[in-house]
Amino acid sequence: MAALATAVAAAAAGQQQNDSCSSTAGAGGPFRDCKMKAEQAKKVEFIRTAQKLKTQLANIEKDKNGHLYNKKSDFRVEYSILEELEHSMTVSRKTEKAKIQQQLSKIQNTVKRLQQQLKDVKPTPEFVHKLKEMMEEVENAINAFKEEQRQIYEQLLKEEKTAINELSGFERKVELWALGSSITEKVLKLASARISVDKTLENHLPEEVVEFERFLQRTGGRQGGWDDYDHQNFLKVWTKHKGRLSYMDEALEYLCGRTKEDIEQHDKWYQEFLILHERKKESIMKWKEKQQQEKEGKLKEKEKSEKTLKEQWLQREEAQKQKAEKERKRQQAAIEAWKKQKAIAFAMEQASQRKLEEEREKKQQKERQRQCHMKLLLERYTLQKKEKEELEKLEKEKRKEAEKEERKKIAAEEITKFQKRDLHKLELRILQKQAKEVEKQEKEKRLAKLREKVEVHVTRDRSRLYRPTKGWEERTKECAPTASEPLLNLPHRAIPSWRQGHLL
Repeated sequence: MAALATAVAAAAAGQQQNDSCSSTAGAGGPFRDCKMKAEQAKKVEFIRTAQKLKTQLANIEKDKNGHLYNKKSDFRVEYSILEELEHSMTVSRKTEKAKIQQQLSKIQNTVKRLQQQLKDVKPTPEFVHKLKEMMEEVENAINAFKEEQRQIYEQLLKEEKTAINELSGFERKVELWALGSSITEKVLKLASARISVDKTLENHLPEEVVEFERFLQRTGGRQGGWDDYDHQNFLKVWTKHKGRLSYMDEALEYLCGRTKEDIEQHDKWYQEFLILHERKKESIMKWKEKQQQEKEGKLKEKEKSEKTLKEQWLQREEAQKQKAEKERKRQQAAIEAWKKQKAIAFAMEQASQRKLEEEREKKQQKERQRQCHMKLLLERYTLQKKEKEELEKLEKEKRKEAEKEERKKIAAEEITKFQKRDLHKLELRILQKQAKEVEKQEKEKRLAKLREKVEVHVTRDRSRLYRPTKGWEERTKECAPTASEPLLNLPHRAIPSWRQGHLL
């Protein structure tokens, strides 16, 4: 973030300086104007990329804060340490940013003072000396700022390198953990197969070789029980420092997860490994020398027997050699004659090639001149084209503005039309509503007249409620028994005709 702010500020200062230089330089031709435009375009592009990086950094920080400051996370205890580290780093970054802005503002002020001095130029040696001092001051400030930033970047690059090494180490360990189960099974199988073979070889091998193999079996192989990645990093640092104690700090940086005691133990193991390995080499060399001496003895015996055969063969060979020598001399004379002819032909061919190369160079020179001429023409054409495009752009903008105004007028007219249409519809709705209300009132009047015609007026008689009805009176008359006559038949309800057959 601080580096991004410095880059943006430096670009802005450079922009102001170039603007002032262009104002003092005056009209320097179309080529200079084109160059200035290209530089300005580059600066604008740089500022755009800086802004994009700034937004990207903001998004990354937002995602990071979402994970880091989440209070519901299971790793809250570990994240609290990271929060403190984040807070301290933000504070240091802010202080660094303020410091850089202060330095840049100082440089900018000195540049502005130099520009003001350049406006009122006086042809005196004192003025020239003063300008020289100011320019040296600006140059020293810029160089000091650059050197300071370079040192900071170098330190950051070192830290980044160590962090990348640590991360790669952890990734490698995780991969090895994943592969650990399958690899250990394979190693156990191989170890069981080797034990049977090793017992047979121990009887024939030298003591140093057997001791070296036992040491490897006892201490965990050729890596001392470490994984391949850690052992390779250890070897890299150890060979770099040639086994001196100064390698310990760098080894701790490379070997994340290993303590100083682990590295010291591995160092002791490696020194013992080297001693035993050297002994093994020496014993193998001695064994080879012994074998070689035995071979030489056998060869000497063979040579004695072969020597006699060789003498006979040499006599025959000598006679054949004399014949071959005569043939060789004859062939050599023929070859020399052929070589002379070939040398003459080669010289003639080289002369023709030189001529062709000279002609080619002339053609290339002409082609270069033509290309330069075409380049100048293209530059002029591009400048004309840019001017034409700018004019067309201005005309398009004017046309767009005129079209916008036309659209606005048409829209205003359409709005008035729609408003009139809506008012007409409202009036029609109000008239329809009024007509419906009039019809409703007339309907209610007709219903009221009908109700008056049909309505019956009855007077209330409260005694009717507790008087017996006519039916009850008739029933009591028929059913009431006389006192003189005996009760022969008990009264009961009549049976309907559809049930009479079932009862029988």
